[in-house]
Amino acid sequence: MTLTVEKRTDETPDVSDLRKEGKIPASVYGPKQEAISLVLDGRTFNKMFKEAGESTIITLKGLSEPIEVLVKDLAFDAAKGGVIHVDFYAIERGKEITTTVALEFIGESPIEKTGGVINKVLHEVEVTCRPSHLPPHIDVDVSVIETTEDKITVGDMKVPEGVVINLDPEEAVVVASEAKEEVEEVTETVDMDAIEVEEKGKSEEGEGEEVKDEKSAE
Repeated sequence: MTLTVEKRTDETPDVSDLRKEGKIPASVYGPKQEAISLVLDGRTFNKMFKEAGESTIITLKGLSEPIEVLVKDLAFDAAKGGVIHVDFYAIERGKEITTTVALEFIGESPIEKTGGVINKVLHEVEVTCRPSHLPPHIDVDVSVIETTEDKITVGDMKVPEGVVINLDPEEAVVVASEAKEEVEEVTETVDMDAIEVEEKGKSEEGEGEEVKDEKSAE
């Protein structure tokens, strides 16, 4: 994917004005890339990032030469929401990179049809590979889980050639369990009429005792 950017200069409006115009301030840096302050079109970036995510190589255009990058970090407006700053990491051609890749769960587990539950332990994994081999995501097929004894580990996942997952192959990705039975809460019904009758009886009994006491006093 490609993204057209502008280099920020002394003539560039300040950050608050940029954001009012729908722009996003950004920066790009890397092992062989000097840090450059940028300006992005907010609508264009948000649309592209929704499709690309953090695991897709993006080519920045509009500078002295194109730069291949990954989205390194995003800052969000805590009050209004939305991206307010982007950090791009410039990758080196021909060299391996280490980054995280999202897991995409596909298929339907037979155990779910019989009341069981599948638990997704991991939602992303760290991988090392060349930029050209970096997958946008890794599929995890849960249809292989048929009983509570079954599970999917890191070593079970299929990844493209040249991609290495930096986790223990035995680490669980998906496990299964039996669905917990919901205990029906029993609510005791209070008979208000019975309470009123009982209280009335106690009241009358108390009045009778008072009359006896008065007669005894006489």
